[in-house]
Amino acid sequence: MPGTRKLGRTSDHRRAMLRAMTTYLLENGRIETTVTRAKEVRAMAEKMVTLGKRDDLHAKRQVFSYITKEDVAKKVIDEIGPKYADRDGGYTRIIKTGVRRGDAAEMAIIELV
Repeated sequence: MPGTRKLGRTSDHRRAMLRAMTTYLLENGRIETTVTRAKEVRAMAEKMVTLGKRDDLHAKRQVFSYITKEDVAKKVIDEIGPKYADRDGGYTRIIKTGVRRGDAAEMAIIELV
């Protein structure tokens, strides 16, 4: 698993949160979250897109084992992977949007390029 940020969570909670956020990002194309979470999600989202570009059974099984929704996993393999076939990385973009009003956490939008 890429990244070493603990995000104030136990390892199980952190893994589940990142899986859910990655699934939501690949489903909708963009999400708004804190900058540190966005950096962690970017690592996993880019790995899933790279696996979606490969056209072998092992890569498909890895995508299906990580993405929490079956239709999103199919979308990664059928649509998103071929869309970025000629691109060598950098599938996501992080745009900082300012601070959150409640706790002054730095917020960002992460989106697929």
